Amino acid sequence: MVTRRIFLGGLVGAAIAPAVVRAQQATEPEFLKERLTSGSLPPMAERIPARPRIVNLKELGLEPGAYGGTVRTIIGGQRDIRFMTIYGYSRLVGYNKHLQFQPDILAGFQSEDDTVFTFTLREGHKWSDGQPFTADDFRYWWEDVILNDKLTPGGGALELRPHGSLPRFEMLDALTVRYTWEKPNPMFLPTLAGPQPLVIFGPGHYLKQFHKKFQPDQAKMDELMKTYRVKKWQDLHIKMARSYRPENPNLPTLDPWRNTTPLPSEQFVFERNPFFHRVDETGRQLPYLDRFILNVSSSSIIAAKAGAGEADLQVTGIDFNDYTFLKEAEKRFPVKVNLWKLARGSRITLLPNLNCADEVWRGLFRDVRLRRALSLAIDRHEVNMVAFYGLGTPSADTVLPDSPLFKQEYADAFVKFDPDEANRLLDELGLTKRDDDGIRLLPDGRRAEITVETAGESNLDTDVLELVHDHWANIGLALYTRTSQRDVFRNRAMSGSIMMSIWYGLDNGVPTADMSPAGLAPTLDDQLQWPLWGMHYLSAGQEGVAPDLPEAAELVDLLGQWGSTAKFEERQVIWHKMLSLYTQQVFSIGLINSTLQPILRAAKLQNLPEKALYGFDPTSYLGVYMPDAFWYKEA
Repeated sequence: MVTRRIFLGGLVGAAIAPAVVRAQQATEPEFLKERLTSGSLPPMAERIPARPRIVNLKELGLEPGAYGGTVRTIIGGQRDIRFMTIYGYSRLVGYNKHLQFQPDILAGFQSEDDTVFTFTLREGHKWSDGQPFTADDFRYWWEDVILNDKLTPGGGALELRPHGSLPRFEMLDALTVRYTWEKPNPMFLPTLAGPQPLVIFGPGHYLKQFHKKFQPDQAKMDELMKTYRVKKWQDLHIKMARSYRPENPNLPTLDPWRNTTPLPSEQFVFERNPFFHRVDETGRQLPYLDRFILNVSSSSIIAAKAGAGEADLQVTGIDFNDYTFLKEAEKRFPVKVNLWKLARGSRITLLPNLNCADEVWRGLFRDVRLRRALSLAIDRHEVNMVAFYGLGTPSADTVLPDSPLFKQEYADAFVKFDPDEANRLLDELGLTKRDDDGIRLLPDGRRAEITVETAGESNLDTDVLELVHDHWANIGLALYTRTSQRDVFRNRAMSGSIMMSIWYGLDNGVPTADMSPAGLAPTLDDQLQWPLWGMHYLSAGQEGVAPDLPEAAELVDLLGQWGSTAKFEERQVIWHKMLSLYTQQVFSIGLINSTLQPILRAAKLQNLPEKALYGFDPTSYLGVYMPDAFWYKEA
């Protein structure tokens, strides 16, 4: 009887005749010609791993392409250069477009009962500066970053210590490392494959100059701290090592493109990594595209700029209500606009802040009768017809039919338009008195006025709120809208100043039971319905407050149970318990999901699917569709 659950990925596939691939490596990108001619860059056969990741594009329904070209895209601020880490989607273990794990940076991986993880690296794999990428880069990060209490005072990411303790790390040889927990850690692989991957390795050969243990020259360290305007060596190391938001152009990377522009700037240029580890079936090294240029703009005018021909690829900063305008741009510019299906639990979600500072509202929001009443009072059919031309699906904030965990009862939970039942629930709550305008009165005599705050990034949100304003007025609740900016918005939520916000629903609307259900429980401080409870979990109890609502605490407990089992069937059961509890309790008020997201691209840009799932997690926006395989086809 098989009692140990073992995942194997790679190794067999990595053994595909590398000699055949090497024999076909005749073509070098023109972009690298000068460096190749001068001898400052070795030929491709010496740049790629001995066993590169071979991406058979034809098997994926794609077309092998040609080198060259620059893609322009628009971002809403300097911080958004992180999109290149998400789009590039170079991961130790990543998802394919069917959302199955596959080795990427790794040549292979083995997971035994989600407890013992053995990773095998690719021989000859190099960082973007040409230095070897080996198991030493994992050892550096483990011994000198994670175990260094100056650099990691919290003891490491929660995904590394889900049961309180860090794993045992072993470097078996120059190409093999192993992580061993005493109990299963099913979060490990999904976190490595996620849009913001867990970092467990780093370019030690570069970073050691910023580490006190390896930098004997204090004068040099002082000079570096002065140059980069930090007061402590650990802040210097953290700043120079940041990979998710690649602000340091000198930081070696394994991504397909590397940043060449220091802060501050209104334009960032990312250039091809000549040591990238993927090749197509013809032996051409990926990526095909030479450059990405990211132009910084105000978020509010990204759609206008994209529609004016200022972008070759635009997926963020545009929304469904921009579709008609963007489609018109096809007549004026050589661009195409497709519609992908949004993979979030809900495109529009109202989030009552169960941690808000106002005691009266906090008490009301924590009563499920109010949350259900608010949900039942919304005419989702009208919202769908007005805002989405009827193309979305009225639904609670839950998983989509594309997920194997979907049940209709989750989608239908308290979404039927029923103002009579909403009124009954509000009366039952004791909100029976009204003023001359028909607005209900709170227990302390104030009018029942709810201010819904937005991050100001989408007119769609404010358009929908105008409809909800009328729906809630019919049950005696006044709605006001306040527009803010994302950073201000988040800080106000943490301080309890926000009563209710409008945002997206669950990040991952298409999960499998092997993916973490953490989004259903208070686990992050940016979960706007319970930021303080989320901070408590995120900080391992050091900050925030513990959930004191039994149903919220139960979600945290169930998440812990999911993280303690290696059995797929048990994970399924736990997922369903959490989905049922989350939707029955209406912790977030989902309105419409399965909506469509415009994707604008240059007409000659190849290998983008016409239809696909779009979202942050698990698809990493464009990431799983491999932008390194996009290419320009000349007319």
